[in-house]
Amino acid sequence: MPMIACDWELSVERGPDWLLVKLAAPPCETWEMSSLADALWALMEVHFTYRLVLDLDDINLLRSDLVGELVALDKWIRGRHGVMRLCGLSPHNGEILQRCGLDGLLPAYRDRLEAVRGCHRPSQPR
Repeated sequence: MPMIACDWELSVERGPDWLLVKLAAPPCETWEMSSLADALWALMEVHFTYRLVLDLDDINLLRSDLVGELVALDKWIRGRHGVMRLCGLSPHNGEILQRCGLDGLLPAYRDRLEAVRGCHRPSQPR
């Protein structure tokens, strides 16, 4: 079910023990970040889970304010003994997290399935 929050489009699905959210940036350049983490936190509370996979496939550029919101959200989730995992990062956005030293704090996976499992599939069959 799509949900509009702070001009961001959040496509929400519920999986076993996980909340899966695909994030799409608003079309305008003036993003309002202050309520993105709050909106995601409220979604988790409504769904009674603190295990979040955030799909960033539609995010072209991880701006510093978005990274800050993700770090704040991760802190809240960890405070509830939960987990947040990212997926769908472009190579460039992955480099941004790495340059910020956040690739260990905000683990990124290729897709939702890998993120839920918490492991990377081998690229070749055994």
